[in-house]
Amino acid sequence: MTLPIAVDAMGGDFAPEEIVAGAKRAVDELGLKVILVGVPELLGDPLGLEVVPCSEVIAMDEDPGASVRRKKDSSLVRAAELVRDQKASAMVSAGNTGATMAAALLRMGRLPGVQRPCIATPIPNPGRTPMVLVDAGANAECTPEMLAQFASMASTYVGALYHVESPTVGLLSIGEESGKGTPLVKAAHQLLSELGSINFVGNVEGRDLVPSPVDVVVTDGFTGNVALKTLEGALKFVFTTVLSVIGTDDATKAAGDVLLEYLLPVARQMRPESQGGALLLGVRGICVISHGTSNSTAIKNAIGVAAEADQARLVEKLGMAVRPDQVA
Repeated sequence: MTLPIAVDAMGGDFAPEEIVAGAKRAVDELGLKVILVGVPELLGDPLGLEVVPCSEVIAMDEDPGASVRRKKDSSLVRAAELVRDQKASAMVSAGNTGATMAAALLRMGRLPGVQRPCIATPIPNPGRTPMVLVDAGANAECTPEMLAQFASMASTYVGALYHVESPTVGLLSIGEESGKGTPLVKAAHQLLSELGSINFVGNVEGRDLVPSPVDVVVTDGFTGNVALKTLEGALKFVFTTVLSVIGTDDATKAAGDVLLEYLLPVARQMRPESQGGALLLGVRGICVISHGTSNSTAIKNAIGVAAEADQARLVEKLGMAVRPDQVA
């Protein structure tokens, strides 16, 4: 029997209304089983969905580790426990990212051999499957061995969910040459070159994020998070600028009549909600981390990603890909 997906109804800037609406859409449009985890008196109308009650909420600005340890009856912790206790197949949250990671790690535990879980964020890649950026913010400081493990897990993820045979892996650096980069990047390049289980093609640069010539880009969590948010801001600026110009006079209106048909689908594809959320790789369960500004569409898509990961047996495949002898 397929288990439902546990959704943290209290997490996110637009919780609980948009979260509940997205969960309902996942049921109606995708045919998935969903249970909400939330504070009944704050939740509002659950739209007919099952609710697992809790009494606490972890705010976006709370300390991740301390809040998870202190607020044991929070929606985040209870969602992670549902996965741990095999009452849910996965958890989804648009709440405090650090607390989501902490809840998943402390309640589900790490897969054997995993040094640190990492955030794998899919980035739309026009004309091909999304590129996965890892780590996108879980680990600000990393070792070369950690980067090699992130690459292995992300490669497994791309193969399992996007059905890409032998995904290509690039290491984010300041130049394509193997000698370019920080000591961490140089040491990681050496390890990745020797790791026969992945298809490592060498260094890639920031300009290679969109469009990307590779399926996986690996970096430390600090660099990855900065790169991701820089990319989000730049894309938003470009599309906002273009749309603000179109229609300002007869010439731009005429251009808009021709171009908008082609630009709007690209703009929709590049929005964060189109991908739903990022997967936390390396824990004993499926955890999807959604953007804090997630609307109902993003939540619906995040639940869809969680279901796909469950159906692809991603956690089992990650466990087989990451062996203790890969860890220094």
